[in-house]
Amino acid sequence: MALRDKLTQRSKSPGAVTNTVSAPGSLNSSSPLGSLSAEQNTSGRSPIGKLLDKLVVQEEKDLSASQSFLFNFDLRPVERRRRLWSWFNYVFFWISDSFNINTWQIAATGIQAGLSWWTCWLSVWLGYSLTGIFVTVSARVGIYYHISFPVSCRSSFGVFGSIWPVFNRVVMACVWYGVQGYIGGTTMALMLRSIFGNDLNTRIPDGISSPNVTTFEFLSFFLFWLFSLPFIWLAPHTVRHLFTVKSYVVPVAGIAFLIWTIKKADGIGPVVKQPSTISGSEFGWAFIRSVMNSLANFATLIVNAPDFSRFSKTKASAKWAQLFSIPLCFSITSLIGILVSSASTIIYGETYWSPIDVLGRFLDNYTSGNRAGVFFISFAFALAQLGTNISANSLSAGTDATALLPRYITIRRGGYICAAVGLCICPWELLSSSNKFTTYLSAYSVFLSAIFGVLFADYYIVRRGWLVLNDLYNAEKTSAYTYWHGINYRAFVAYICGILPNIVGFVGATGAGSVPQGAMYVYDFNFFAGFGVSVFIYVLLCYIHPLPGVPYEIKKDLFKKGWYEEYAEVENFDVTGGAASGEVWEVVEEPIEYYDEEKKV
Repeated sequence: MALRDKLTQRSKSPGAVTNTVSAPGSLNSSSPLGSLSAEQNTSGRSPIGKLLDKLVVQEEKDLSASQSFLFNFDLRPVERRRRLWSWFNYVFFWISDSFNINTWQIAATGIQAGLSWWTCWLSVWLGYSLTGIFVTVSARVGIYYHISFPVSCRSSFGVFGSIWPVFNRVVMACVWYGVQGYIGGTTMALMLRSIFGNDLNTRIPDGISSPNVTTFEFLSFFLFWLFSLPFIWLAPHTVRHLFTVKSYVVPVAGIAFLIWTIKKADGIGPVVKQPSTISGSEFGWAFIRSVMNSLANFATLIVNAPDFSRFSKTKASAKWAQLFSIPLCFSITSLIGILVSSASTIIYGETYWSPIDVLGRFLDNYTSGNRAGVFFISFAFALAQLGTNISANSLSAGTDATALLPRYITIRRGGYICAAVGLCICPWELLSSSNKFTTYLSAYSVFLSAIFGVLFADYYIVRRGWLVLNDLYNAEKTSAYTYWHGINYRAFVAYICGILPNIVGFVGATGAGSVPQGAMYVYDFNFFAGFGVSVFIYVLLCYIHPLPGVPYEIKKDLFKKGWYEEYAEVENFDVTGGAASGEVWEVVEEPIEYYDEEKKV
């Protein structure tokens, strides 16, 4: 029996008090957010009010007040005509995302810590293999229900409680957009020096009173930021073409750069023969940190994997392609960073953790050949940073920001907001040294691993893949995900508990105070510590206080075997619940066991 069969049509009589589900064109006064007028009278409104009216991105007449804060076109399940990503699109996506300067820098931190090239590369393989598993696991809800991260996390945190993890993810993406943009600015600086002279950075007067950035460096950053803006306009289902172009161009430039560096080091022999400079427990913990740095680099993309998997053309398109392409692509890319960083020690007597610094040293010999080579490789690396910044940051921030203010924010608007914030955060302060850089990466894991733990536990352990799509866009009391005023306390308790084990170590890593060494060891496992604790606490709380809206058999026995996931058909998805226009349906006041109901999609 369908859920709609439990609704009985009635004529509203004066003074009747009922819980209702709004049909298209009707207004629902029982919403906790109040009601909205179907036709707003703009006369007499303040200038700010008129501006807000113009910024509205959707019509309100078919949505209740609460639904207007939970739904717009960018948040709806993706219909078949927009599910255009095949398996090779995901391969190209990860090839393009892997070839970026940030990936090389992360790998090079292991070399700077004292690891040999092959032990550092082994740690990278391990880290990105774990990453591939986590991304594939996180992407599944997008594949089967065609929904984004902001919508999927409503089942665990609540329809309004989900605002916090979404906000957390948006802030991280905005900050990271600035960091990646600043790294992209270094490629712009090399192109300018290749054209106008190697001393261009000294010829431009420095008017910025900061030890970590000069006027020339800020100019380069701003130019990269400015040239990136047109690409934010691309729609998610069409931006895949940018990744395809990048996947052809950038690997060629990266391999050419590696060959050029090895040649300057008189062959690969001296590079691969360099031993580790540390041993014992120091070596072990450096290896673990290198693994966790690779995982931390992906913390954001692990959490919001559904933002991309929802565009998967088939069930298999986003599974195996991501599981294998992530460790393969990122490990090969990291090898370039590892070998280039190792070669820099031989060539210049100093270990550079950023390959861009090595490329810049090539201009010490300012010949026409070196200038041309540095320019074209820098241009390819700028394209690499552009593609990574769009895929991992502006597009993700835009997709997630739509859930914060669906009436006013679209993916495009959210992307431009992300770019504006990224310009204002002074990202050069986070990149002044490899220690600060890896500390910032770990901050990702501290907060996002706890969020991912809750999402994993809710979908895989507690609900076993069962979601009611309409309820994800519904804040009425009958929704399975309303909980207490739209907030699931279990998720927030588990989230806070997941953060706590890492907080002490995080304070020590930032240098804010002296902490016990044991806390630092726990912090070295930051992603697994946060993930494991939040999973355990969430499952425990759901066992003590069962969730509404889960399959009936699981509700009686949380550890009973069963998997209830279905591939949703969303071609005619109706967020209002399917009531005919002009009709109001009265909810029968009785418990709804979703296990016995036909899934409403």
